[in-house]
Amino acid sequence: MLITEPVTLVVGAAAVVFAGIILIAGIPRLLAGRGPFPAASHGAADLAPPVDLDPGALIGRLDDHLDGTRPAADRIVRVVAWVFLLVTAVVVGASDLWPETTPAIYILLGFTGLFVLAVYDLLPATTLGSRRHAIEGTVALVMATLLLALTGGHASPFFFTFPLIVGAASLVVSPRSTLVLAMTAIVGYLVAAYVGSGTPNPAQLVTTAVNVTALLLLAYVGSVIGGEQRRSRDAAIRLSAMDPLTGLFNRTLFFAALEREMDRSARSGRGFCLLMLDLDELKAINDRLGHHAGDLVLREIADRIRSGVRRIDVAARYGGDEFVALLPETDPTGGWVLAEKIRLSIAGLQIRGLGGSPTVSIGVVAYPRDGESVDALMVKADLAMYASKRAGRNRVAGPTSDPTADLPAEPAEVSGRPV
Repeated sequence: MLITEPVTLVVGAAAVVFAGIILIAGIPRLLAGRGPFPAASHGAADLAPPVDLDPGALIGRLDDHLDGTRPAADRIVRVVAWVFLLVTAVVVGASDLWPETTPAIYILLGFTGLFVLAVYDLLPATTLGSRRHAIEGTVALVMATLLLALTGGHASPFFFTFPLIVGAASLVVSPRSTLVLAMTAIVGYLVAAYVGSGTPNPAQLVTTAVNVTALLLLAYVGSVIGGEQRRSRDAAIRLSAMDPLTGLFNRTLFFAALEREMDRSARSGRGFCLLMLDLDELKAINDRLGHHAGDLVLREIADRIRSGVRRIDVAARYGGDEFVALLPETDPTGGWVLAEKIRLSIAGLQIRGLGGSPTVSIGVVAYPRDGESVDALMVKADLAMYASKRAGRNRVAGPTSDPTADLPAEPAEVSGRPV
């Protein structure tokens, strides 16, 4: 055994790792005015506009909101980590194979357990942000390297820790990240083997070469499987989140986004608008030209809605000939401007064989003015849309019998809509 002060080595290495985690994860958020724990007051994140809500990103951001739990992958990692730490502690204590380094091993396992407890049980899932996988991988590799060095180097029974870490990570991170992690694991393995048992003999060299080859092959297989899983998941997300005819979001995802936006708006104090659009006389189009023509009109209208909203807005097909659009951080004037812009765009459509341009009736409502719950807001949006119908179709209306009540009659310019 080449380690002269294993306890000091483990304590020092663990302290460096935890200090690095604090610097990487904590200081940037503190400088930005955000602590690692949720604050009671309104933070900068609450006031910032939402990010681009593509299907995968929106589903990912809504996971915790929809089921109220951490993702299943976190639970699996947490269970595996605790089982590994407990089994290792029992094996080290019961076998008494490494009496000189047993205290250091227990210190290492204790620090690792504290990290697992903090990341998976105490801190919010968003504390480490986008650096989470990198930080978790770094801590895991440091722990595996020190454990191997403290348990005999080449003769250690804990080499499997490296393939376990790399194999699990390859299922959730990109191939490039997997390659970096695998190369780092190989370096850690070689360093730990040398520190733990010195220069290898020929038999140990062969064992090392086989282990390294197996590690690389496992990383490759895991990357391939992980890539296929991600592609399948993305395809499933699109099927579950998108309307197949129009390519807009579907009703289910729209309501999830609406609930999430209400929660965010309640925290930030900044409202939003909701549009409900109904295609006028779709039944007449279907009866006269067939359902194929009606589907074509619906797709064309969806394209105009999609091109009219911002990237942070959520446009969805609500029903057969009804569409909705959620406009985060938009006041009633801005909602009215966008609704009128979409209405004019659709009224200018020229579809061969239709015999005229299609039109839509649009209702505009605002949160929290027109409703403080999902049901209340949707009822008001429906009333506003039917107010537009009663007023003669092909127009924009608010949620009252007077289609222009509480809303600007003729917005001066499109730029009035906040971006």
